[in-house]
Amino acid sequence: MAADAVPVMDYRFASGELMLSGHLAEPALGRAEAPGLVLCHGFPTRGRESEQSGKSFPELANRIAAELGWVVLTLNFRGCAEAEGNFSLVGWLDDVHAAVEHLSSLGVAGVWLAGFGTGASLAVCEGARNPAVKGVAALATPAGFEEWSRQPRQLLLHARNVHVVKDPEFPADFDEWANELKVVRPVEAAAQLAPRPFLVVHGDKDDLTPLADCRTLVNSHGSAEIRIIDGAGHELRHDPRAVAVLLGWLARQQRSAVELQQDVALSDES
Repeated sequence: MAADAVPVMDYRFASGELMLSGHLAEPALGRAEAPGLVLCHGFPTRGRESEQSGKSFPELANRIAAELGWVVLTLNFRGCAEAEGNFSLVGWLDDVHAAVEHLSSLGVAGVWLAGFGTGASLAVCEGARNPAVKGVAALATPAGFEEWSRQPRQLLLHARNVHVVKDPEFPADFDEWANELKVVRPVEAAAQLAPRPFLVVHGDKDDLTPLADCRTLVNSHGSAEIRIIDGAGHELRHDPRAVAVLLGWLARQQRSAVELQQDVALSDES
């Protein structure tokens, strides 16, 4: 890619029978011994519909690869941008799992997750159910989907309006689709993620996700790192302070992983 080119979602990988779009960023020294990171975007809004989902994430992925030496896969969830399929909450969770499996297959030295908004909630849930995940960073994270589950038909209408549900016949079973909003539980997942590393970042002026949500997640985990960004709203992907916190956490994760490998090597030698 030319130095002045704008990174795009130029990568494809499978999630079940669907093909998702994404971007794979690799460090200059290649994948060998490099840690892997899956980056997850949030739910589209009016004015920033499906077609814009995760549009700036390839740039962040490239930065993490270049500055920290990680292999980074950022994805479009099903129904978003060029990804096939239609939105369902469990479907999106399965997409995170598919991204972890795909990145692992590339030979990285462990996989971490980082997400924003709904993508952060799902990163926590995937980390809880997948012991292969080494740690999770969650930014502007809803602690649950109770509001969605109380008004599932309104959510479906919104999903159609922001183009993450494109098929007029979807879902085939509305009750089953709506029930998924009750079974994905980030707070319970945070407890199950422990004692693996967990970073929670939130803006104190977030008008979409209450500040109390981040404290609930932190308390559930028991040993999470928490960073409150003064004056920041919900769009933490575009707040340089939040991004700096994420990069610092990733750098510490990388050092800890290397130190652990060295300790294991010394133990084997002795």
